Amino acid sequence: MLQIKDLKVAFGEAEVLRGIDLDLDAGDSLSVVGESGAGKTTLGLCIMGLATGRVSGEVRFKGKDLLKISEEDFRRMRGREIAMVFQNVEDALDPVQRIQDQIAEAIHIHNNATATDVELRAKKLLLSVGLNGDKARAYPHQLSGGERQRVLISMALANDPDVLILDEPTASLDALTKADILKLFRSAIAGRISLVITHDLSLAAGLTEQMAVLYAGRIVEVGRTDELLSDPRHPYTRGLIRSYPGMTMTKDLQGIPGRMDHCLEGCPFHKRCTQRIEICRIKVPQLRKIDGRLIACHRGGIVPLLEIRHLHKSFDSCFALCDINLTLYEGETLALVGESGSGKSTLSRVIMGLYDQDRGDIILEGQEVGKRDAAFFSRVQMIFQNPKESVSHRMNVLDAVLEPLNVQKKGDREERLIRAKEVLDCVELPFSDDFLDRYPHQLSGGEVQRVAIARALALGPKLLIADEPTSALDPSVQAKILKLLMDLQEEMGLAMLFVTHDIALARKVSDRIAVMLKGQIVEMGATNEVLSHPEHSYTRRLVDCAKSYQRDSKEINQRPDRDSNPG
Repeated sequence: MLQIKDLKVAFGEAEVLRGIDLDLDAGDSLSVVGESGAGKTTLGLCIMGLATGRVSGEVRFKGKDLLKISEEDFRRMRGREIAMVFQNVEDALDPVQRIQDQIAEAIHIHNNATATDVELRAKKLLLSVGLNGDKARAYPHQLSGGERQRVLISMALANDPDVLILDEPTASLDALTKADILKLFRSAIAGRISLVITHDLSLAAGLTEQMAVLYAGRIVEVGRTDELLSDPRHPYTRGLIRSYPGMTMTKDLQGIPGRMDHCLEGCPFHKRCTQRIEICRIKVPQLRKIDGRLIACHRGGIVPLLEIRHLHKSFDSCFALCDINLTLYEGETLALVGESGSGKSTLSRVIMGLYDQDRGDIILEGQEVGKRDAAFFSRVQMIFQNPKESVSHRMNVLDAVLEPLNVQKKGDREERLIRAKEVLDCVELPFSDDFLDRYPHQLSGGEVQRVAIARALALGPKLLIADEPTSALDPSVQAKILKLLMDLQEEMGLAMLFVTHDIALARKVSDRIAVMLKGQIVEMGATNEVLSHPEHSYTRRLVDCAKSYQRDSKEINQRPDRDSNPG
């Protein structure tokens, strides 16, 4: 019923929409999500015939191209067959007309009904959205934000349109009012074509069956809403979800590095993408179907960085690792969780080549890993558990950070010095001569760990293996180091294998979690799913123990100090 083909909108040299294709039938519900400036509202205005700028392409409704009909024909259609709930409630209502009169006017424009019938329908519409007679006779300024939003809903439904467009319909509402409005929207969109324009992922999840992700005027991913939110395939979609504060989210919020750029060449997201390759810079990816999902990505969506297949390792006939299978994707954090002796550190050391596996495959960026050469260590680095053992006590700060650059002969002396200072700045350490001349014993535990992280970052790796990187630190320093690692992941596009025995810590930093027991992975999945609904008995024990420990700690802290009043 509604078909959009190669829709483009430009203001001067800036293209706001760059070839949008959508096809919606009666009863279809689609949310369009993306950052501010992506072109979401412009898309809705094009369908309403209200877009300014240069518009080209096709917007077909019931066989008619809406971009080619006259304004008079569009005026007869607008509000009767296609209606929109606008974002700015204050601007959408006439401040000098009573609410009921505004609803009646919307009905009267498109109908030849008597004044009595029009008034009766206006009252029924307002009652249907929870506004009684007193509210109907009020002016807009006498209503709350939620009540004004209800008025706009009734106005949009006044003539029973076939297409309903909702533009950020709950953006300025509190949580309780949002919940009430959401119920009204569910009833309002039933049986119609509905297009929900929003940055609120919870609203999209509660209202629509399908979702389209818009970035810099292009659609980068389309799929079922529930599947797309639980398993994003495009790097930008994953970034949006990481940025959104959902109630089921466990990981701390992360943003997307850089800012939106309406670049004219290549993939619009390539400057901010963690997995860009040369073709991304020069060629626009087409939206194509991949495993049931429409994705615009030259690499087919988020790709595996590290794959481990059927990995075994034993010491003196005792299995340390047994048939390990896991995949770590570009730009994600996978937490490896389990008690001491479960095989976490052994797996990390096998990946790094510090131990040889008995059998099995380690695949990095699609290539099987054999001997660990300079190319491998330029892509994979490790932060060890005890920084005072991993950073030589014979080296000062500068020498420790320069060492990997010197070994791999990266640039000349001056270039290496510049790079060393860059990574020290990244980990928020000074690079004054006094600090660079210090040795590990002259630094705090947190400073030594930051030096170890800077050293690991010096070669610009794609994968960072962090083996209990904060276990020897006090809680305050631990929090700073964890925030630092997450910020570095966001800024540099790092993938991290985060090894920890602390499931509460894993909950805060990881996208996915793998639980290890006696050298085997017994459960793996999205962190919030694994911790909310653990399937394996060992995972349940870990979660229960973590909760019990936190409860006991809280009770101890809340007990009155018996020694505070010795009398």
